Amino acid sequence: MKERTAAATVMTKQKVSTRIGTAKTKRNLFIASFILPTLLLYLVFTVYPMFKGIYLSLFDWSGGSETYNFIGLANFKEMLDDGIILKAIRNDYILVVGKVIGFMMMSMFFAVALTRFHIKGSGFYRIVYFIPNVLSIVVVGVLWRYVYNPNLGFLNSLISLFTEKPFEFAWLGDKWSIFALLPPSIWAGIGFTIILLVAGILSIPSSLFEAADIDGASQWNQFWLITLPLTWEQMKTSVLWIVMTTLNGSFVIVTIMTFEGGVDNATQVMGSYLYMNAFKFGKFSYGSAIGVLILVLSLITTATLQRLMKRDTIELT
Repeated sequence: MKERTAAATVMTKQKVSTRIGTAKTKRNLFIASFILPTLLLYLVFTVYPMFKGIYLSLFDWSGGSETYNFIGLANFKEMLDDGIILKAIRNDYILVVGKVIGFMMMSMFFAVALTRFHIKGSGFYRIVYFIPNVLSIVVVGVLWRYVYNPNLGFLNSLISLFTEKPFEFAWLGDKWSIFALLPPSIWAGIGFTIILLVAGILSIPSSLFEAADIDGASQWNQFWLITLPLTWEQMKTSVLWIVMTTLNGSFVIVTIMTFEGGVDNATQVMGSYLYMNAFKFGKFSYGSAIGVLILVLSLITTATLQRLMKRDTIELT
C-alpha cells in the first residue's frame, strides 16, 4: 500500500509539473505573439536603417548607382569644414533649450491650474490643449506661415493696432527667424506634456495637500515642496521626449515654414540639411554621416540629461 501511495504521489507531482510547464509555455507564447511583431518592425524600420546609415557614411555613394567607394572618415572630416553644419547644430540646440523651457513652464502652469484650482470644465480644456497634438505638423506649419505673413498675417495685424504705421516685419525672413519657430513648435506639442503632468499631479495623495493646508503652507510652498518633487519623473520623461523629438524631427516644421533653411540658413537644422544633401544634391553618404552625427548628439544629450536629472531620493522637507 505504501509503495502504491508513493507511486501515486510521484505521478500526481509529475502531472502537476507538466500542467505548470504547459501553462508557462502557453503564457510565454501568448506574450511572444505580442512582442515579436513589434520587435520585428522595430528591427526592420529602426535598427537596420541606423546601421545601414552608419555603413553608408563610410562610403562615397550618390544613391543612383550600385558602386560604393570606400572613403573611411572622409565625410566626417568634410563636416568639420562645413560652416552650415555648425549653424545647424546651433539652431537645433536653440530649439531644444527654448522648447524645454517653454514646454515645461507652460505645461506645469496649465497642469497645476487644471488640477489644483478646480477650474470648471477642466476636462474640456484638457481636450482643447491636446488638439494641436493630433494635427499634422504640415498643417501646423502652413497655419503658422499665415500667422507670420508680413502683409496679411495675424501677428503683424495685431501689432499694427498699437502702432501709427502698418507693422510689416518679416518674421521668417530675418537672421533671427529660428526663434520664430519656437511658438508653433511649442503650440503643436504642449498637449502631450500637459496630460502627462496632469496624470502625475492627480496621482499625488490628496492627504499630503490637506496636511500642508492644515500646517498653513501656501499654494506656492505646496507647489515647490509637494507637486514639483512628486512629478519629477513625469517632468524627466517630458524633457527627454522634447529633446529626442526636436533633434530628430524639427526638420519638418523648418522645411514647411522656411523652405531649405531660410535666409542664409538662418533656420537650418541638422535634419533639414541631411534631407537637402541626400535628396537634393544626391550626396547620400554625406547625408548618412549627418544622420550619424544626429544619433551621436542625441545619445550624448539624453545621457547627460538623465544624469543631471537623476534623483535617488525625494525628501519633502
